[in-house]
Amino acid sequence: MKKSYKAAAILLMVQGGLMEFGVFIGVIPLLLLGVEQDTVSEHFSFIVPYLQENLYLMMVMSGVFGALRLIGAIGILGNRLWGLALSVINCVVTMALMIFLLPAGTLDGIFSGTALILILTAYFGTRKISGDGPPSDVTHAPARVKQRQ
Repeated sequence: MKKSYKAAAILLMVQGGLMEFGVFIGVIPLLLLGVEQDTVSEHFSFIVPYLQENLYLMMVMSGVFGALRLIGAIGILGNRLWGLALSVINCVVTMALMIFLLPAGTLDGIFSGTALILILTAYFGTRKISGDGPPSDVTHAPARVKQRQ
């Protein structure tokens, strides 16, 4: 296994375990102690008010993202293609959603962007866009197709 895959998996585990799944674990004592959501949301700010108003739901959703990210990283470490695909999907979705989670989403973007670059460079290597791959089985169609008369 290439070192880039291992580095990406470690980044995804740190992001999924500490940043996302850790937030999910943090909501459990808050709910058990009866801490009001407004009290907690005073210490966090998001660019979208809806996310600010539904902070506890966001924390639960963070657990889902964290679990998926951890599963993808474990798949990569196990040299499984599904782990690579799941991790790429997680990174792309995170990159698309991070704008709504500003300012906290910045760190998510750094982790996901770096992991995505490591995964893609490990997978595609030094292959070029055209001319460097295996010969194609597809032959070029003629410029004109003769029509029946």
